Amino acid sequence: MKESAVTDHPASLEGKTVIMTGAGSGIGRAGALALARAGAHVLGVGRRGDALRDTAAQHPGIAVLTADITADGAPRKVVEAAVERWGRLDVLVNNAGATAMMPLAETDARRIADLLALNVTAPSLLAHAALPHLTASRGTIVNISSVFGHRPLPGAAHYAASKAALEQLTRSWALELAADGIRVNALAPGPTESQALHASGLPHAVVEEIKRDEADRIPLGRRGTPEEVAAWILHLADPAATWITGQVITVDGGLELV
Repeated sequence: MKESAVTDHPASLEGKTVIMTGAGSGIGRAGALALARAGAHVLGVGRRGDALRDTAAQHPGIAVLTADITADGAPRKVVEAAVERWGRLDVLVNNAGATAMMPLAETDARRIADLLALNVTAPSLLAHAALPHLTASRGTIVNISSVFGHRPLPGAAHYAASKAALEQLTRSWALELAADGIRVNALAPGPTESQALHASGLPHAVVEEIKRDEADRIPLGRRGTPEEVAAWILHLADPAATWITGQVITVDGGLELV
């Protein structure tokens, strides 16, 4: 039996240019490193310059840009920085995002707006700015959603809703851009070791309790690692994955099954 070329094909992004948002830690850092090790030129973007420099120090293929992608004009500047440096853009990974614990009783308009600005609007405007370059390269977009984009999350409904929106953008863009040869997919990680919970402002003891509860609910018995998610980012970005588009691939240790 002839073996699958995709199965045996080691991911190669030699000479390709990638933008990775949220590259200062967690999935973003692991993804940037995986892509750079596969030969890509990676522009790591984030708000924290020190964290980005720590990422870049781990591989010479990573350059960094400190930017708040929700600021006016920032998505265009990010794309221009990558294209000016390497002359092309092949992959956009919309990884930056925020988690917000926001029960309905504590919901306010500003917190909703801030959450949507980062989790929905910024990825949309980055994709918009990247579109001409991705059309030229017949490139790909990888959106980082969450298992809670299609699983209820009491106490954080607006976070879940923002990820549901990103998944629907993924499917719609995949159809819209297919004629241009642009593939659009998403990953939906389950609870993964990162700084997201701490960044949400929760006390340390509460964060640790949440982590223990999550691990107990996951059928495989543990939270995921950023490297496990990064492996799938690399697969979806690989030019060999030529017939995958419009998919939301859940990487969650089986959590969505329970």
